Amino acid sequence: MEHPRDHAYPGHWEADVVLRDGGTARIRPITTEDAQRLVSFYEQVSDESKYYRFFAPYPRLSDRDVHRFTHHDYVDRVGLAATVGGEFIATVRYDRTDERGLPASAPADEAEVAFLVQDAHQGRGVASALLEHIGAVARERGIRRFAAEVLPANAKMIKVFRDAGYTQKRSFEDGAVRLTLDLEPTAESLAVQRGREQRAEARSVQRLLTPGSVAVVGTGRAPGGVGRTVLRNLRDAGFTGRLYAVNSAFPESTERLDGVPAVRSVTRIGEPVDLAVLAVPADRVPEAVEDCGRSGVQGLVVLSAGYAESGAEGRERQHELVRRARSYGMRIVGPNAFGIINTADGARLNASLAPQPPARGRIGLFTQSGAIGIALLAGLHRRGAGLSSFISAGNRADVSGNDILQYWFEDPDTDVALLYLESIGNPRKFTRLARRTAAVKPVVVVKGARHSGSAPPGHTVPVTRIPDATVSALLRQAGVIRVDTVTELVDAGLLLASQPLPAGPRVAILGNSESLGLLTYDACLTEGLRPLPPQDLTTAAAPDDFRTALTAALADPGCDAVVVTAIPRVGETGTTDPADGGALGTALRTAAATAPAKPVTVVHVEIGGLAEALSPATNSGPSRPSPPTRTPPEPAPEPSPPPEPSPSPEVPPSADADADAPAPAPTAVRIPAYPAAERAVRALAEAVRYARWRRQAAEPGKVPEFLDDAIDASGAAALIERLLGAAPDARRVSLTPDDAHELLALYGIPVRPTLPAPGPDAAVAAAARLGYPVALKTTAPHLRHRADLGGVRLDLADEAQLRLAHRELTETLGTAVELRPVVQAMAPRGVDTVVRAAIDAAAGAVLSFGLAGAPSELLGDLAHRLVPVTDRDAAELIRSIRTAPLLFGWRGSAPVDTPALEEVLLRVSRLVDDHPEVVSVTLEPVVVATHGVSVLGATVRLAPPPARDDLGPRTLPSYY
Repeated sequence: MEHPRDHAYPGHWEADVVLRDGGTARIRPITTEDAQRLVSFYEQVSDESKYYRFFAPYPRLSDRDVHRFTHHDYVDRVGLAATVGGEFIATVRYDRTDERGLPASAPADEAEVAFLVQDAHQGRGVASALLEHIGAVARERGIRRFAAEVLPANAKMIKVFRDAGYTQKRSFEDGAVRLTLDLEPTAESLAVQRGREQRAEARSVQRLLTPGSVAVVGTGRAPGGVGRTVLRNLRDAGFTGRLYAVNSAFPESTERLDGVPAVRSVTRIGEPVDLAVLAVPADRVPEAVEDCGRSGVQGLVVLSAGYAESGAEGRERQHELVRRARSYGMRIVGPNAFGIINTADGARLNASLAPQPPARGRIGLFTQSGAIGIALLAGLHRRGAGLSSFISAGNRADVSGNDILQYWFEDPDTDVALLYLESIGNPRKFTRLARRTAAVKPVVVVKGARHSGSAPPGHTVPVTRIPDATVSALLRQAGVIRVDTVTELVDAGLLLASQPLPAGPRVAILGNSESLGLLTYDACLTEGLRPLPPQDLTTAAAPDDFRTALTAALADPGCDAVVVTAIPRVGETGTTDPADGGALGTALRTAAATAPAKPVTVVHVEIGGLAEALSPATNSGPSRPSPPTRTPPEPAPEPSPPPEPSPSPEVPPSADADADAPAPAPTAVRIPAYPAAERAVRALAEAVRYARWRRQAAEPGKVPEFLDDAIDASGAAALIERLLGAAPDARRVSLTPDDAHELLALYGIPVRPTLPAPGPDAAVAAAARLGYPVALKTTAPHLRHRADLGGVRLDLADEAQLRLAHRELTETLGTAVELRPVVQAMAPRGVDTVVRAAIDAAAGAVLSFGLAGAPSELLGDLAHRLVPVTDRDAAELIRSIRTAPLLFGWRGSAPVDTPALEEVLLRVSRLVDDHPEVVSVTLEPVVVATHGVSVLGATVRLAPPPARDDLGPRTLPSYY
């Protein structure tokens, strides 16, 4: 492209966005080559909209207008356009002005802004999206305020400004409303932006899952083949909309195929098509996409392979596929996808290669692998579970797990979200969306490719340096239930979809096998639950005995959940009764219905028909209501020991009467069944942990206000600007110790001073300034923090000890020039810890904590939280490492000052959150004494902040 010579074309301003109706548009800077597009766009705008824009009749643009509106310097004069199909549908521009409203340059920080939207595209949220993007551009160019003059009758545009969430002023001057917007992001503007993002992205997925018409492009003339299979699956599932078979090779005489209208191209259908399934070879996909785009198709499911999973040429083909589809406002599932399913009665959509659609249920399933998708569908079907929706996204070049979470968040038909992920393209956004979704419904994730160090072929996502253990910790912080295998994914999903959340960790165990009960008891302890003594009903127990015992256990206020264990009942003849499975299932479901607020699971060994009896096929809705989130009763402090073997079951006093009473009619309760105690207990433990997170999330933590008194954010910003400006290479600056200490002090984090000790005399002089006792330590990189190598000498009480230590140090480890020794005043004895904060390109700012030395470096015992952290996050961070007992009085030692340590964590978090230029902070060691903390060492690195950050405008990912 040809651009003004004085400023380079800002390619990073280009972005794809999802609009309010679920369609997409591309936002980009206007260039000198857009003159004809601008004229054509303006001709399609109504006279009324032109009047609102120019405050007078303005039927056409003059040559001077076109030149002005297409020539920008991208600093003081900027224009952006929203495009669909390569043509303009809306424009926005700003012109920097001075206090008199005249054209100006920096340092003037105000600009006049104006919009124009084609009438056919008004109401789609185009102006709101453009305001977000032009606002981000203006902030990047040093503009802090927008001014706009709007006619009072232009209510739509006034609403765009009013609803943006920015701080604004309004006045009435010369017959126009003058609006002034402060462009600094606020909590309200961020909430507005994310709310619009959620609604738009959810709507885009809804359009894919609830089409009124579907065209299968690439339907073979002969039976078999991918296209023909998908067409058959759509028809057999009872799709409620219109179906079309499309193949350019159909003879002109072919009018129907398998009872469906057959055409040679989508453009020949003659009526709107909402969804197209592409099952043609990769080299024919571009032609099909163009055909769909010209016909107004809203979304694509691309089953075709041969894209990024096949190498560099395929990656370029995938990039072009997404670019072309988005240019027409279409979203894509795939390529290399397995398909999508929606079991709702109003859709009955099976646009996939799955021959048997799942039953209708309350579980949503998303996978990035077709093979895993097949396995999960089969596993859920085998265990009687139904789905609300299923999306197998393949290379997920466009629609991703983030989009699906946006949809499931407000989908009334989905109670549990299950995801199999092989890569997370935007971990920062994923954790944000998962946290919001998990606050209302469980999100269970299993992640493949955890240890390969790279994304699977086909997943072109940003590389993250964060290890998998850190990702797992951040997901759990967001309330995500992270499991290790697809089997555990199904196990957890079954329990969460059919059972209420437990109010606590106390678990009753009952069954007809003492051994199986003890295995369950041990599994509970392993998972951190608090099992009650197993109740052995003996092998002679009948279904009514199970019903009585389960009813009593559920009525016990000291029990939060029940695990029922069962083995086949052997009769006097040595045979089992095949009817026992059905009868036992009915008895257990009847008992469970008496206490709908407590979860029940069943562990059984080869009892035919039990699993089916526990999962009635007629149940397609929520089987038992989840209890309101509440504080559970105070559980027992220690688990009860297993009881002595007993030849007879423990029976409640009222059991005799209950046993003689007729069993109530079966209910629609669904109880999950597991073939092993460990699997049932692990699923239950995940539910317990998730319920605890839900209770805590209901009362989120906060950043204590007392921090504001000791923080000089403006002073820190000025210091950072000076340090970056003075650096020879501003891409990444490692601060000197003095500069790092100065910056940290501005956030209330004092670092104990150190003085150089190149020789014995210098060491003595330094000690005289600091005061005895002192420590002498090396700062050479290979010896730093290595007291085990003799590089640190502590508690030097006088000059003689100091001189001796200095001589021993230099004689044993090297010269003073090599060792770079320093003297530091002794800190109170305590526990040595390490606090780190680092910026990851994909995940954002992460705060980490652990004990210094071997626990964190050798054993990897570190805990992590996303910045900004709250007071609750800081407290949990300290307590979540395995070596945390050392901070709380382990083996009779005095507990240390953890509140002071939490304050240090909060201050570091605030520093990194306030100043994105701070890309790395390490405090080591941080000595936590019984009273107070001492920071003995600190390193800080700076870098220029990214052009866009989390407060920037919403965009679709640019990786394909």
